Amino acid sequence: MAEGRIIKALSGFYYVENEEGIFQCRGRGNFRKKKITPLVGDWVGFDAANPTDGYVLEVFARENELIRPPIANVEQAVLVFSTQEPDFSPLLLDKFLVHVEANDIEPIICLSKVDLLNEQMEVSMGEAEALYRKLGYTVISTSIYVDETIELLRPYLREKVSVFAGQSGVGKSSLLNALKPELDLETNTISKSLGRGKHTTRHVELIPVEDGYVADTPGFSSLDFDGISVENISHCFPEMRERINDCKFRGCTHINEPKCAVKDSLEVGEISTTRYKHYVQFVEEIKNQKRRY
Repeated sequence: MAEGRIIKALSGFYYVENEEGIFQCRGRGNFRKKKITPLVGDWVGFDAANPTDGYVLEVFARENELIRPPIANVEQAVLVFSTQEPDFSPLLLDKFLVHVEANDIEPIICLSKVDLLNEQMEVSMGEAEALYRKLGYTVISTSIYVDETIELLRPYLREKVSVFAGQSGVGKSSLLNALKPELDLETNTISKSLGRGKHTTRHVELIPVEDGYVADTPGFSSLDFDGISVENISHCFPEMRERINDCKFRGCTHINEPKCAVKDSLEVGEISTTRYKHYVQFVEEIKNQKRRY
């Protein structure tokens, strides 16, 4: 049995790549019985008599799995957020960061269109950048020019499996097209009435870039908190994660409990008030989601 990684899934075929090339495979018959669906990004065992006639026999354990887009073993998410047109949304960025942290994916925050900022906006964006850097996140600031953004991102894409995600209408498809012009992805034009981009769905494929891979579709089209509980969401906030063991009560939600290390840090300004407000909002969302079900 040979081993490789699925780089494309289309019409019931899985395209598995290893050092010997790419093999077109079908799934094993008993996968459906066992409710196993091989995903793009999966490491698999397969058997192929020739490059167009193979079978995926085994799907190896996954590091993580995303539902939209359906992809496994993602190492890194490039979160693209514009500072203007559309306006920067700290709430949405924090929501993306929670999803990325919950899936053990390394985030790269890419703030685009910084050259459109006026002086006052520059100050507030500078503060936002400083906050996320202090939390240990990699932050890249770029202009409206796609080529410049791509050159700044290239070193981070090296030897990693990455997805692009972030605000709608910020140019994720344009970035992917610049990385691989033959993709010819339909770019998101911003709807003036909604202030968000139109989205085009297509199959997922891993495209080789800088000795790594990038998923050729903007990721995380769904941001509900499936699989994230009230008890574990604080682990997705680095500034809370490092203080959890200092709370008096195990399972502290850092909202109403006494002797809470997170709230103590908030009071003395060691934790961002805005981030804490977002945390409380997300906890409410999770509770409401549970009530609906």
